Amino acid sequence: MGGFSDLSFFVMLVRRGSLAGAAQELGLTPSAASKRLAALEQRLGVRLLHRTTRRISLTPEGETYLVEGTRVLEDLAALEESVAGRGAKPQGLLRVSATLGFGRAHVAPLLGSFSAQFPEVEVQLHLSDRPAHPVDEAFDVQVRIGALPDARLTARKLALNRRLLCASPAYLARSGTPRTPRELASHACLFLREGDEAFGTWHLSSPAGQQETVKVRGPLSTNDGACALAWALDGRGIVLRSQWDAAEPLRQGLLVPVLPGWSLPEADIWLVFPTRHHLSAKTRALVDFLVEAMSGRRQPADPLLGPW
Repeated sequence: MGGFSDLSFFVMLVRRGSLAGAAQELGLTPSAASKRLAALEQRLGVRLLHRTTRRISLTPEGETYLVEGTRVLEDLAALEESVAGRGAKPQGLLRVSATLGFGRAHVAPLLGSFSAQFPEVEVQLHLSDRPAHPVDEAFDVQVRIGALPDARLTARKLALNRRLLCASPAYLARSGTPRTPRELASHACLFLREGDEAFGTWHLSSPAGQQETVKVRGPLSTNDGACALAWALDGRGIVLRSQWDAAEPLRQGLLVPVLPGWSLPEADIWLVFPTRHHLSAKTRALVDFLVEAMSGRRQPADPLLGPW
């Protein structure tokens, strides 16, 4: 089989996440798919994947073959479309990753609208409490909150966002309102176990540039932001949440800001994708769709009233 055919097989295999999935897509048996992968690795003289009974993962050579191979396939597709005079048409599989809370509340509804507009694109949405890596996990687009990842990736800002400390009026009436970051250590704090962030450590900055790192404690923690917010609404403690999640309870007075003069680590929302010479038609269509849909949320606004 030719090199382009092998490239297509390998890219699909990684995106499906298993030999069984790739075999099903191609109408082959898992054994036949495994033999095809072995033949490809033998032809190249390198191992492309680490394989266990449950999962596959890329070797360094496999990552290079995937990233550069995907670019080659997209260049070929663009060339053929140009020669055929059809123009680029969004179609095929598009894998999207997002965080649990924001993905469920905002990304999923928009993907439903996108699918209706582009019916020839098959969208797979993966939600996780841990940020995925587009290159390592073969995602076409990732919706990411906070600091940008490494230079192998390209990003476009989707929306402005910030992190806030807040608590219910009932909790603050019972336990008092912190006046300085250090006072947080004596309060019941509700926090998330997510990613590689230091567990229970909050970093705050004052307008004058003063930095405070506080180790907080509390009886409740979770990997789901909705649970932490619900506990805060129930008066269980002080929570750190993104503006997109806390704005409505703040507007309604169900939560009030804590230490509003202090800022927390950046939390703008980005679309992230592997760096390429050009984006595929399907990826560009989704990026443009999401950027347009969220355009009203990229303007400065009162953090308690908008744009969320």
